Amino acid sequence: MTIAGLYNYWIVILLMMTGFYVVISSGNLVKKIIGLNVFQASVFILYISVGKMAGGRVPILQEGVSDYSNPLPHVLILTAIVVGVSTTALGLALVVRIREAYDSVEEVEIHRQDESL
Repeated sequence: MTIAGLYNYWIVILLMMTGFYVVISSGNLVKKIIGLNVFQASVFILYISVGKMAGGRVPILQEGVSDYSNPLPHVLILTAIVVGVSTTALGLALVVRIREAYDSVEEVEIHRQDESL
C-alpha cells in the first residue's frame, strides 16, 4: 500500500497535531476546548478507519459471504461522540462561569487576578 493510499491516516495526524497545537499554544479557554474537540475528532476518524475492513460486509449472515466488518469500533465511537458533546457542554458552562467571576477567559489574566488576591 502506498503513502497516498493511507490518506485517512494523514488526515488523522494533521487533525491531531492541529488540535494539540491549539490546546498548547492558546491561552483562551474557549480555543482550548475547540482544540480538544479537533483532537477528539481525529481519534474518532482513527478508530473508524481501523474498524473498516477491505471487502468486509455488514455482519448479517448471508450465503457466500465470509468476511464481515467489525461493528464494535463504530458503536464505541457513537458512545464517544455522546460523551464528547456532554463534556464540551460542561466545559463551555465552566468557561461561562469563569467569565462571570473573572471578567476574562484568558489564562494569563485569570492567574494575574488570582495572584493579586
